[in-house]
Amino acid sequence: MSEELLGEREKEVLRAVVQEYIATGGPVGSQHLARRAEFDVSSATLRNVLADLEELGFLEKPHTSAGRVPTDRGYRFYVDTMVRLKDPAPRDRELIHAGLAHESGMEELLSEASRLLHSLTRHAGVVVTPRPDVAIFQRIEFVRLREDRVLAILVGQNGQVHNKLLVVDFPVTSDELLKASNYLSELLHEVTLEEARERIRAELDQEQALYNALTSKALKLGAAATDLQTGERVLIEGTGSFLEQPEFADVERMRALFKALGEKHKLLSLLDRVQRAREMQIFIGTESEFSSAGDVTVIASPYGSREQVLGTVGVIGPTRMNYQRIIPLVNFTAQVLSMALDKA
Repeated sequence: MSEELLGEREKEVLRAVVQEYIATGGPVGSQHLARRAEFDVSSATLRNVLADLEELGFLEKPHTSAGRVPTDRGYRFYVDTMVRLKDPAPRDRELIHAGLAHESGMEELLSEASRLLHSLTRHAGVVVTPRPDVAIFQRIEFVRLREDRVLAILVGQNGQVHNKLLVVDFPVTSDELLKASNYLSELLHEVTLEEARERIRAELDQEQALYNALTSKALKLGAAATDLQTGERVLIEGTGSFLEQPEFADVERMRALFKALGEKHKLLSLLDRVQRAREMQIFIGTESEFSSAGDVTVIASPYGSREQVLGTVGVIGPTRMNYQRIIPLVNFTAQVLSMALDKA
């Protein structure tokens, strides 16, 4: 018997075990299942079905005399074939709209999205911020701080702001800084930061830049300002929620989990797969970068526009989570965040 050949009874028993375990956190036995209204068979029959599902790798026994709990394979089959998704509850939709509706910059909206998901799911909310080099450029401003110090402020189309302190080794007046800002804002309007760098390099290669002192200064300032090393950042809200879950009562398991959460490059690598897929992804147990911690699921969805994916928003929690409720919440949050950033 394989996944494709599971009978209706086996599927219903697997569904019941997953739902009971998600609700109670305790192993599920045949006698408990026999009390459910949908089963009109004996406890002995259910015990045989549980044994078959265990042999197939969908269930396992945490202890010799205990009932069964779902394995990663069992959760995967449940999520892929049994979860019936509905829109989030009206109250949840209202909270998400309200939280992401106020006029804020990108940083505030992204932080609010992770906070909302934590508040609504009681799991860790996670957001990956956009990479600067894919943000659409809108304008650049220069502010003099001292004689040889200038603050460059780069503003993206979606409200993303990057500041960089520049050390200038040539004289430049406040009037020249304003003219440089206007010149570069027009030259680089509605291109990505990466394209802006290329355009500045091309302009610097042109001979006329050598004969126009103001243009030369503006391009040098622009080249320094767009040389950003900052990559994506991961915003996580509510990691303490894992302490509330019995699965992580073990100190070593909790230590492994927080170590994995602290290795942001691994989390970024995982969530980058969501951006490349351009659709929601669900990583259960050993499918994620948290396999050493065990029993962890990541549900994430990309946000941005139809033309451009900016980042990822999602939830990190135990595999024993309410998938039917949380999957629509993550998806809806990504949609509302995308609309909010369009207006930012």
